[in-house]
Order: sequence, then structure tokens, then C-alpha cells
Amino acid sequence: MDYTENLLKEITEAPGVPGYEDGARQVMARYMKEFAEINYDKLGSIIGRKTGSSETPRVSIVGHLDEVGFMVKEITKESFIKFLPLGGWWGHVALGQRVWVMGANGPVLGVVGSKPPHILPQKEREKVLEIGEMFIDVGTMDKFDIKKKLGIRVGDVIVPDSQFAIMNNEKMYLSKAFDNRVSCAVVIDVLRHFKKAAHPNTIFGIGTVQEEVGSRGARTVSYKVDPDLAIIADVGIAQDVPPENFSKAERLGGGPAILVYDAGMIPNVRLRQMVIRTAEENKIPFHLTTMERGGTDGAEIHKSRAGVPSIVIGVPVRYIHSHNGIIYRGDYDNTVKLIIALIKKMNKKAVDALTAI
Repeated sequence: MDYTENLLKEITEAPGVPGYEDGARQVMARYMKEFAEINYDKLGSIIGRKTGSSETPRVSIVGHLDEVGFMVKEITKESFIKFLPLGGWWGHVALGQRVWVMGANGPVLGVVGSKPPHILPQKEREKVLEIGEMFIDVGTMDKFDIKKKLGIRVGDVIVPDSQFAIMNNEKMYLSKAFDNRVSCAVVIDVLRHFKKAAHPNTIFGIGTVQEEVGSRGARTVSYKVDPDLAIIADVGIAQDVPPENFSKAERLGGGPAILVYDAGMIPNVRLRQMVIRTAEENKIPFHLTTMERGGTDGAEIHKSRAGVPSIVIGVPVRYIHSHNGIIYRGDYDNTVKLIIALIKKMNKKAVDALTAI
């Protein structure tokens, strides 16, 4: 595997659900310290500062560290675990999946229990089971006390069990947590480029915490950094799957997704136009997209202090918010190229022009 494949493997396999991002943060810190000065805010978001030929403008590239997961809500007398979601889950993608319960004595393997079809009444077959109706089986019986024996308590977090893999098409990768560790990797690869390349600004490569539960880390880190410009590196939602969406622009191989609207932010129009021009000048494929439900860290960052010109650029991912997503390496590389080309343009005059009246 090359540098980027190793990076993607390490950072996606690391545990890191909202509020418990230590594993992913440690990986990001280990890579970023080669290129940047490392700092943190008080919620745990990581900040890598790389000063170029000028202290200003202050340009942030932001990916979020957390992945969707669960938390132990209740332990039944039979030692089954009832759980609540950390982030957005659709019931169908959780059933029958393996998970790790992060107990005090170490990770405990479990499975989200599901009934065999042989015993399902017709009404249950037609129903989407809610997370609150599910349970996790950690392999016990006869009233085995998982609190005492395994160190599992209410409040312990639960992480999807999935390994990074290179698929039959060697440019396609399968893993959990691409939303949004793929963008944390983008941040690292961008900083790695500027280890030797000049840039007319100061770059802040950021991994935020708790995005999946309301972009909480984005608020605190943007207050601390006080950026003049923010590039939010999040994922695009690839829709090139059956039954009818193979012609969709939001697809693997479609290049970086540039978000023109989401439920939390309308991006700076001049910045959007600059991103499009930059992609066209550098012959980088891209597509414009919208997200009418949901948002990104941009929802908080663009409202920070006096306001921050912001844009969302992302790698398209199939099957986000599940145990396994798929990305295409060409989209990843083109996202890195686009952000690098954009940062090279971001001197004080260019950034000031984004908000000139």
C-alpha cells in the first residue's frame, strides 16, 4: 500500500464516535506533527498550524474526526445491551452487524441481534426496526454479569466493527468511517504537500469532534482559530447505485462534490465561483450538489465571530452512516489537488475580495 492507502487504513479503522474521538485524534496527530505545529481546543478538536509567507489570511481546512456509533443505554438482567445512536442511523443497516463495546476492561465483541426470517410475522417483515427496539448480544447466557466480568457500564460507547480493504478494482476502497475520516486524511495530505511548497497564508488543518451530533467541535475550534476563510472537507453522497441512479452526478468517479446548499449553510457565492474556476483551470473534474436534509461543520463555522466565508468540498462516498462505505481513489486525489490549488490562490487580496461590499 502507498502512503495514502496506509493513512486511510489507519485513520478509518481507529475508533472514534462522537465525544470519544481519542483513537482517531491520535492517528491524525501522529501524521500531522511532521508538517504542522499541533494544538487543541478544550473539546478535543485537533489543530495543525502551518505558517507560509504571511500570517494572514488564516485559512482553515476542516474534517471531522467522529464517526456514527452507539452508546450503552441499558443492560438487561439477561446481560443484553440496549443502546442509543450517536449520529444518524437507519435501522436496517444496523441489524446483524458486528460492533465493539468499549468497556473498562477493553473492547468486547458483540452483534446487533436480529430474528431469523423463519419466525418473523408478516407485519414485522414490513416494519423498519427502530434503534430503540434493538439489542446487542456479547455472547453470554445463564445471567452472566457483564458489568462485573467484562467491565461494561451504561455510557460506554459502541463502535462499528469493519476493516479497511482494497477492492477488486484496486482504486476502490471499502471501510467504515469514511464519513468523515476520508476528509481528515485529505487535510493531512494537503498539509504534506505544503511541507515544501510555498503558500501566501497560514493554514490550519483541523479535525473536529462531535460533528455527527450537532457540529459542536466546529463552534469551539472556529472561535479559537478565528479563520478568515474555511474549506470544510466533508463527504459527498454518492448515489450511483440501483435501481435508477447510474446517471446521477453524485457518483464515484465524478470528482469532488462542491456543495452549493445544505440545511445548515448557504456557502459564500464568490468563494463558490472561485472554487469552480480553480477546478476548471486545473482540469479537475467536479460536480455541484445540494443536501436538503443534514449539514456539515460549515453550519457553525460560517457563523463564527463576524462570519467566515466558507465552502464544502468532499469526496463522494457510497453507503455513508453504515458499517461499510466505498470511495474511489481518483476522487480522493482530485479533492486534494483542488484544495491545494485553491489555497495557493488565497492571499490577503483574494480573501478580502470575498466579502467586499
